[in-house]
Amino acid sequence: MTDFAAIDFETANECRCSVCSVGVVIVRGGEVVDSFYSLIHPEPDYYQWFCQQVHGLGPEDTDDAPVFPDVWAQIEPMIEGLPLVAHNSPFDEGCLREVFKVYRMDYPDYEFFDTLVTARRHFHGTLPNHQLQTVAAACGYDLTRHHHALADAEACAAIALKIL
Repeated sequence: MTDFAAIDFETANECRCSVCSVGVVIVRGGEVVDSFYSLIHPEPDYYQWFCQQVHGLGPEDTDDAPVFPDVWAQIEPMIEGLPLVAHNSPFDEGCLREVFKVYRMDYPDYEFFDTLVTARRHFHGTLPNHQLQTVAAACGYDLTRHHHALADAEACAAIALKIL
């Protein structure tokens, strides 16, 4: 796979629709050609302690951030015609579907590929686990800012370029 968009969401709470940041990496011809990151004002608008511990974001970061439809208006033209790639894609696809529902947007049935599923097949149990940072390292990518949406999307893109 040489043309795709790697995507990663972070959420504010247990609701998949509560996206509070997004990272997107555009790959064309096997090369990273563009990237995008934005904070997002989550809906519902509250943070769970656990989520804050994972990604370090809180209301002070997103109170003045744009809402999802405004952010997606910037992303949509970037990803047009591209399959989406995510590590554990059911989570990210679920976030996307749920936030589209919250804002009553028509979901265009994006095609998702999952680097987690592919990594499990590719590495056949030779890794201690198949977490994003572990698989990224096995693919030669040093993920130093894990759970920052853009850093995770960059790691996912690196994995996809190696094993998809």
